[in-house]
Amino acid sequence: MHVGRSMQLVVIAGLAGLMLAACGGGSGSGNGSTSPTATTRPSSPAKLTIVYPKSGTVIHGSTVHLRIKLTGAKIVAPTTTHIVPTRGHIHVLLDGKIESMNYGINLHAIHGVRPGNHLLSVEFVASDHLPWDPRVVQEVTFTVKP
Repeated sequence: MHVGRSMQLVVIAGLAGLMLAACGGGSGSGNGSTSPTATTRPSSPAKLTIVYPKSGTVIHGSTVHLRIKLTGAKIVAPTTTHIVPTRGHIHVLLDGKIESMNYGINLHAIHGVRPGNHLLSVEFVASDHLPWDPRVVQEVTFTVKP
């Protein structure tokens, strides 16, 4: 019986090592290729468009009024791990920093935007806050002047 217990421990240790190796993010081989992930993300048929501001827009003042259009999917409020490709919510990022997570299509204004050039990213994500594969994201650049 002692040998059987030792064998169990060896098998468990081996499986744990395989799981750690599969979960290890690795940076790839440096040649631009990516290694497969342990789990794949679902795709979504959603299409997302930033209606305003358009790329190149000059905004006077420090408030940016954001309008988007989402087709092929529905915005839902609750967070869940039950992923449905046509349900999720919107993440808004300004210059790479999260501005808001919206549970509606009528997005609020972004206040206090400093003068200069900015990158606005809007992404439709799954109900678990993670991106689809491929990502459903739109980006525009705009300029704020005082």
